[in-house]
Amino acid sequence: MKNHWATPVSFEVYPPRSHERLPELHASLLELDRVSPDFISVTFGAGGSSTKDSLAILAFIRDNTVATPLAHLTCVGSTTKQAKALVESFLAERISNFLALRGDLPEGTYEHHGELAHATDLLELIRGIQDAPAHPERVAVAAFPNGHPESASLDEDVTTLLRKQDAGATLAITQLFFYPTDYARFVEKSHEAGVTIPILPGIMPITSLGRLERVLELTGEARPHELALGLSSSKDRSEQEKIGIDWSASMVGELVEMGAPGIHLYAFNQHATVLSVLNQAGVR
Repeated sequence: MKNHWATPVSFEVYPPRSHERLPELHASLLELDRVSPDFISVTFGAGGSSTKDSLAILAFIRDNTVATPLAHLTCVGSTTKQAKALVESFLAERISNFLALRGDLPEGTYEHHGELAHATDLLELIRGIQDAPAHPERVAVAAFPNGHPESASLDEDVTTLLRKQDAGATLAITQLFFYPTDYARFVEKSHEAGVTIPILPGIMPITSLGRLERVLELTGEARPHELALGLSSSKDRSEQEKIGIDWSASMVGELVEMGAPGIHLYAFNQHATVLSVLNQAGVR
């Protein structure tokens, strides 16, 4: 039996839409800190948030937790000059770990022809910065166990991840999936292709039918019929939460037994659910 307590954990949060919700997020971050996370990532630009909003939360993590703050960066719609200035603004505040993303294309478009068209372009820009007060350290990228919606095949996604590694990525974090076998298949294919960076499974606890429907619409993932049936037949909100936690905890347990290098949880700015998942899985 593996020592589950040795498994690194990490979380994703986002800037709240209202500044009045910041104290609530700060309290959740302190609760997450109790399980000694490796890092906590903060999304960028979600819900109309600004660089200032993200930076304030990253600084709170830096100054009040043991976790490394990791900043999301997107490049779609940015010039090289703009992206470089953004990275340097984070480095100036001692935020030197990043998740490099292309970002979503504007609605109605299917291809981006700007200066930074791909996440690999952003990676190369980050790695090329030498004159800032601090230097970029860990640079993570996204991975897609069931394929990116714009990819022709899973093999194409594996090739893309290999290119990201070659461009300087040191870690991959998967988008959500619902079955550990999906992760295992993707990792095996990636290793066979020459990917050597750690691939962290990203787990999103689904605790309501409404959240499941929204996630499926946004990601294009196939419907997990057992989970959907359980959520739809539940009697009340608390039963839905239990079903979602049970599902995610089972996934985490299987993934750790498979040898996953850590567990990354999408926290939705709430600590109770993700901590319950880790506790039930025996990871914390």
